[in-house]
Amino acid sequence: MNKVRWGLLSTANINKMLIPAIKASERGELTAVASRTQESAGAYAAEWDIPHAFGSYQEMLESDAVDAVYISLPNHMHIEWSIKAMEQGKHVLCEKPMALTIEEVDQAIAVSKATGMVLAEAFMYRHHPQTKIAGDFLRSGELGEVNVVRGVFSFKLTDTDNVRLVPEWGGGSIWDVGCYPISIAQFLMGGAPEWVFGDQTIGETGVEEIIVGQMHYGDGRMAQFTSSFRTPFHTNVEVMGTMGHLVLNEPFRMDLGSPRLVFYPLDSEPVEIKVPVKELYAGEVEDMHAAILDGATPYLGLVETRNHIRTILALIKSAETNKPIRL
Repeated sequence: MNKVRWGLLSTANINKMLIPAIKASERGELTAVASRTQESAGAYAAEWDIPHAFGSYQEMLESDAVDAVYISLPNHMHIEWSIKAMEQGKHVLCEKPMALTIEEVDQAIAVSKATGMVLAEAFMYRHHPQTKIAGDFLRSGELGEVNVVRGVFSFKLTDTDNVRLVPEWGGGSIWDVGCYPISIAQFLMGGAPEWVFGDQTIGETGVEEIIVGQMHYGDGRMAQFTSSFRTPFHTNVEVMGTMGHLVLNEPFRMDLGSPRLVFYPLDSEPVEIKVPVKELYAGEVEDMHAAILDGATPYLGLVETRNHIRTILALIKSAETNKPIRL
């Protein structure tokens, strides 16, 4: 195999972000899309110039037209179709969050091992140079001892029929946008927290629309995050150490402008760290190609994904019970 043939499992709006990255890649091509009806799949294939259109998800998985699938279904369907895809011999890039329970994560990991299929969670920002440079800078020691990571991701959700507001579908701001600052805290701190505490505001549909949390990593290290469906769009991450602090602007949506990293040293003027220009979704596509074609280990591994889901579940439980939860 010289190229990975991709299939889109659903016609979700998020696909429009990944499609250009696949089409621009040297080792991938977009060959198929599947929807719940042939009419919907055909119209989508015509719009995006996709050769094959399938009127059911299973039909595409059973075909030999694709090697890998991108799963962009609602959250509660991620694991079901990830497992079905791997069992049909397809590699899987699953949109975040990969799962809504630890049991689901463990089941998917077991199927990936049994089938030999690559399985990865689609956190595009983790593959972007801005994030990787921030991690390298932290580990260089220039920040000194890192004590606090603070992150926020919010936007105003006005569509009352949005799937993000359906409790049984994995709705809520933490699963949709709060997962990003939680994920980057884990990346920068080097693992899952020891214990967490969360607080939330529940909306009319029963999902949390605002949640704030604190994560404790031991040795005096902490991370704080806020996510919200009720406030205007905003993303930011600040990493604070004994020798200064590092600020990442737009850390989860680098496609909206010019991603910047600024280091504020303890006793001197701020220093801007150059961030190479790169399409936001290209990195996760390239990483899948390396894993499938070269046998490389995925950059964002399943252990990290499992810890990420564990942390979210602990924060939700803490917010519901008003108690600290130990992982």
